[in-house]
Amino acid sequence: MTTILVTGGTGTLGRLVTERLRAGGHKVRVLSRHAEPYAVDLREGGPGLTAAVTGAEVVVHCASTPRGGDEKAAANLIAAARRAGVAHLVYISIVGVDRVPLGYYRAKLAVEEQVAQSGLGWTVLRTTQFHDLVLQVLQTLAKPPVMLLPAGISDQPIAVAEVADRLTGLALAAPAGRVPDMGGPEVHTLAELVRAYQRATGRRRPLLNVPLAGKAYRRLQAGGHLTPERAVGTGTFEEFLAERFPARG
Repeated sequence: MTTILVTGGTGTLGRLVTERLRAGGHKVRVLSRHAEPYAVDLREGGPGLTAAVTGAEVVVHCASTPRGGDEKAAANLIAAARRAGVAHLVYISIVGVDRVPLGYYRAKLAVEEQVAQSGLGWTVLRTTQFHDLVLQVLQTLAKPPVMLLPAGISDQPIAVAEVADRLTGLALAAPAGRVPDMGGPEVHTLAELVRAYQRATGRRRPLLNVPLAGKAYRRLQAGGHLTPERAVGTGTFEEFLAERFPARG
């Protein structure tokens, strides 16, 4: 039985990783800002973080936020893990963090570098966007009378459960450095994803493709956040929608 700390263990991905590790008979500690007994804000660190990592053999770092602070959180976690003698640090990242100059992507890339330079055994997995996140974006876009879509953008959504399976396996294996990326099974234009969402929910909105400006937008148009050569996921976005909206699916 291995003692494993999962940061962000109450989140979309961390919760599933925790469930899988516990089902395998491992002792899992869940760290998040509100989950006792390890209710810790990683950006602040402190005694609670020390208690969470002490005795842990593996740390799976799922905690992240686009609101800022990931680099500080990682620095605190790495320092505590080094003091505690953690053998393996596993980090979940995003496909394209080294190609698309978005602020959040830059932070994720910086954390990757922190992990690689930590002196700990480490593994980094990059994946494309989860189905859940794509759905959240589409629900936001569907609020106005007209859905405004960034022109020329595609996505390659992946099932979070499949990512959890992979991350669990990596946590239980030896440190592997940066492992091959995981992408969803299909690349779709935003318009295709919207139409699938409309069919599943019955929410009809006219679509308007809007060209944007900027380097990040151009990199997204070029597919910098996609990995079609690593389309290893199997669950499609349509299947996800059918499960989420069963009355219409």
